[in-house]
Amino acid sequence: MSDNLMIEALGISKGFASYKRPADRLKRGMLGMVARLTPHGAARRAAHHRADALANVFWALRDVSFSVALGETVGVIGRNGSGKSTLLQIVCGTVAPSDGSIAVRGRVAALLELGSGFDVEYTGRENVYLNAQLHGLTRQQIDERYDDIVAFADIGDFIDQPVKTYSSGMFVRLAFAVIAHVDADILVIDEALAVGDTFFNQKCFGFLHEFKRRGTILFVSHDTSTIKKLCSKVIWIDHGKVMAHGDPSEVCNAYLEARYSGPDLGRPQRPQPGARSLHTARDGRRELINASTLRNDIEVMQFNRQSQAFGSGDARIVDVTLLDDLKRRLEWVVGGESVTLRVSVVTSVVLMSPIVGFFLKNDRGQDLFGDNTFARYEDNTVQCTVNDVLCAEFSFVMPVLPVGDFSINVAVAEGTQYNHVQLHWVHDALPLRVHASRVQHALLGLPMLHLGVAAN
Repeated sequence: MSDNLMIEALGISKGFASYKRPADRLKRGMLGMVARLTPHGAARRAAHHRADALANVFWALRDVSFSVALGETVGVIGRNGSGKSTLLQIVCGTVAPSDGSIAVRGRVAALLELGSGFDVEYTGRENVYLNAQLHGLTRQQIDERYDDIVAFADIGDFIDQPVKTYSSGMFVRLAFAVIAHVDADILVIDEALAVGDTFFNQKCFGFLHEFKRRGTILFVSHDTSTIKKLCSKVIWIDHGKVMAHGDPSEVCNAYLEARYSGPDLGRPQRPQPGARSLHTARDGRRELINASTLRNDIEVMQFNRQSQAFGSGDARIVDVTLLDDLKRRLEWVVGGESVTLRVSVVTSVVLMSPIVGFFLKNDRGQDLFGDNTFARYEDNTVQCTVNDVLCAEFSFVMPVLPVGDFSINVAVAEGTQYNHVQLHWVHDALPLRVHASRVQHALLGLPMLHLGVAAN
């Protein structure tokens, strides 16, 4: 194991067996022992095969290899049942792999299943001492940090109530507060923060960003926006196998494509290059804002027909543009201006329930805001025939964006908000570049309708 590696997994597999007869369990255990004592090679594989033949084995993980270096924050994504939680349990040492090897360096603090490491009959105070001792702290160390742990959890008088009376959010508060104060080298977190409230989540992510400077994090989440924001690289697992690993934006885009395209839609499709629009573009910046020191100059690029895209191909997005109040195409706009995003779609089949949606994201891949037509017009669905041109328009006030590059993802699907097939999803369909802004330390700013100050 290299000196800079904190976690190194080589060919990890994990199977869970079920048996027709109790005697088969004993036989398989004995054959498994023989397999482990057999030297590597064909003989060992044959011994494993004889053992596995006695049971129905569900393989949660198959030949998974990865490494995490010191200071890295690695995200793990995948559908429910893909093997993510099993992988984290193996990293933490609570589950042993059926095959392969894993090496972990340093103290690991884990937030896995809700309430793991807690005794529900004990009070919160008693569980702080129990859980912190499980993470390697002495009684004296816990005494010294107890007040800080309680302050971080912020559950008030419930700290002296039995944990069985806690809500799921209070469980998370107390569990995270403990792992934040145990001097861990590696934090392992499995989607637990999803049940916390907004304010506590902000506190937790603030701590994680600070911890990244000195430690290593392994983080599971279904929220690809959070993964892109927090992680330096991502591992995508599906049916127990690593499908991709590397750059967060690239891996998350591939995961979204597989998740929303369906199993039989083939490789990503790209729209064919077309003629450039002949509409006259307009500079949408108002003179007052443009001349002020608070201006927010946003350059609007052309629809990027070469962007990465995927979908069934039963409809195709052919144009995406920002318009002003008079429906004129914009090439510049400022935060605070009223704009309309128009998405034009050509259909190849009859569509009974088309949905068009968008997301504005920053250069780190974080989704800032968006909407879709199903959410707004569920009771007024538009139907399309072959070769129809479907135009969806979203009117809103452009937020104040910080300096940098942004883009708008657009998509068209068929179905409902919760059960649909992606017809065409285009990443980075409409690029935006912000040249000036008053926003320095936020993801975006809200345009103020009025801002004043007075002294009485």
